[in-house]
Order: sequence, then C-alpha cells, then structure tokens
Amino acid sequence: LKYSVGKDTIMDNVSGGDYVTIVAKEDGVTIIGLTRGRDTKFHHTEKLGKGEAYLAQFTEYTSAIKIRGKATLYTKTGIINIGEEN
Repeated sequence: LKYSVGKDTIMDNVSGGDYVTIVAKEDGVTIIGLTRGRDTKFHHTEKLGKGEAYLAQFTEYTSAIKIRGKATLYTKTGIINIGEEN
C-alpha cells in the first residue's frame, strides 16, 4: 500500500508498529474492537463498504480486533485474506 502524506511524503507501509490496515472486499464488513482487562468486552464497532479502508491500533484499551466479512488485513508481519477459503 502507498499513501500520500502531506505534500511530498510517501509511506510505503502504513501497517508498521501496532497498527493494522483493514480493507473491505465487500459491503458490510464489520470490525469490532475488544477491551483488555479481567473481562473482555466490545468497546467499538465499525461497518465498512466495499473498498473502504480502516486503520486500527492496539492500545492499552484494545487487546483484540474481530473482523466479520471478506477483507484484507495488512500487518507489519504480512497480509491476511479474511473470509475466503484457501
């Protein structure tokens, strides 16, 4: 992925560090953020349309992200196709 940042800057991989990039391959992809701590709870939900991208970060509050639907997940360690049989 290449993103233009500012006027002259290009980032070749925005999925470095604790960030992940999720790109929907169909309408209605759901992203759910789950909390840290003794009890795991939902704390945030997003719904994406086909072609939309979502940048997410693991934080002191977010320990997991659940993705429902066909999407591509870009991380610093690789690319995962979600919702597709191999």
